[in-house]
Amino acid sequence: MGMILLLGWIGRAEAQDTGLQESVRRILFLGNSITYAGQYVTFVDSWLALHEAGRQIECLNLGLPSETVSGLSEPNHADGKFPRPDLHERLARVLEAIHPDLVVACYGMNDGIYQPFDEERFKRFREGIEWLHGQVVATGAKIIHVTPPVYDERKGAAYANVLDLYSDWLLSKRYTDGWEVIDVHGPMKHYLEERRKSDAAYFLASDGVHPGETGHLLMAKAILAHWGVTGLEAVTDGQGLMGGTADGAEILRLKTQWQSVMKDGWLTYTGHQRPGMKKGLPIEEAKARGREIAEQIRQILHK
Repeated sequence: MGMILLLGWIGRAEAQDTGLQESVRRILFLGNSITYAGQYVTFVDSWLALHEAGRQIECLNLGLPSETVSGLSEPNHADGKFPRPDLHERLARVLEAIHPDLVVACYGMNDGIYQPFDEERFKRFREGIEWLHGQVVATGAKIIHVTPPVYDERKGAAYANVLDLYSDWLLSKRYTDGWEVIDVHGPMKHYLEERRKSDAAYFLASDGVHPGETGHLLMAKAILAHWGVTGLEAVTDGQGLMGGTADGAEILRLKTQWQSVMKDGWLTYTGHQRPGMKKGLPIEEAKARGREIAEQIRQILHK
């Protein structure tokens, strides 16, 4: 995998080789509410738009809040309003509609249903991940698994330990089965522990689950580093990721709009069983709006 150096740039950046296979044009991101929130997806998408403009890589976020890959749900989830949605119900439709070259999947946070470790729940998580892997590979696409983000032990040490174990198992698949696995859990946990040495009240997620911008940036940096990007250590926010210029900030703003339009459009089009979701634009309208935003980005990059 080729290595590149993230250099400062003025105005616009020249295309750089990220180590992504040349055939990759459409990347599908799957996951739960953290993925649906999508700031890490937007960071990755914005960086690729800036540095891989010639390839026109499309990053589509179809994360779904509350979802699991294990098929498990608490007896009284959402105060009894609805069970957790299960990826098994929608994956075939999503893959058929999107036709991704690459899938980036981040599950685990919900899959232990916020209870202490249980071998049967762990088994269901493993089976779900292996099923997901097989379904994607059967389409001819590649899949990269992402370890679950850290759960703040101050909200429950037992569940923090569950996600440590789930992450360790996923990482072991690198060696037992040759899977591509990106570790975001370890870097996020390390960052949280280091910050608390100087600020005991520090947190990445106020509720212990859903990270803010810093947590999403750590996730994006881990993904980009997996693709060979170097020089990200000193980057502390989205503006820094985009080079700290007005053009970079504008691309990030436009990509945030693009992601919002496209994820709701595609989620509505492909369907799901999660109540309370925003209804997206009809898919052709969403695509048209996406093209308008993409043209604004193109003009920035080529001015």
